[in-house]
Amino acid sequence: MASPEIDALTQALARLPGLGPRSARRAVLHLLKKREVALTPLLRALEQVNERLSVCSLCGNVDTSDPCAVCSDPRRDDRLLCVVEEVSDLWALDRSRLFPGRFHVLGGRLSALEGVRPEDLSIDRLIARVAGGGIDEVVLAMNATLEGQTTAHYLAERLEGHPVRITQLAHGLPVGGELDYLDEGTLAQALRARRPVA
Repeated sequence: MASPEIDALTQALARLPGLGPRSARRAVLHLLKKREVALTPLLRALEQVNERLSVCSLCGNVDTSDPCAVCSDPRRDDRLLCVVEEVSDLWALDRSRLFPGRFHVLGGRLSALEGVRPEDLSIDRLIARVAGGGIDEVVLAMNATLEGQTTAHYLAERLEGHPVRITQLAHGLPVGGELDYLDEGTLAQALRARRPVA
């Protein structure tokens, strides 16, 4: 039996995505065994992030500065704007180092079932950014779900009157994917997005 404090730590870790009760217990045991090299630095890092955490007023990213490190980067191309659903999507795209432009985080996606309406997302801020000028292309990087595609379609309609090129990420067959293992939605999208063989 663990003390109430250790049990509370285990329960707190178990609420994190990807960690269940067993994984949380293993993590707690590791932290306790390696207190000086694991627990103490983790506590310091958590305190620092907790004290300095902010949401970027420009793009909606989560960082310890406002504007965030992505928006503050002078090497970014201001003419390209990539719209994503969540901060995790921004981080994934930025980690790839393949997109040289700026980002805009919606804070979710439209969903009638979950009651998420356009006014619940940062769509008006996106329209204002585009209306401000200086943006040539808006990349709609929504997830390949029904709600993600509905959101992309809605955004395309809202941006229609602005002098920007509107694009979206390609969907379809993953590199190295075998047809037999793909779901029908992925196959359908791949067929719709087919292109001539060069």
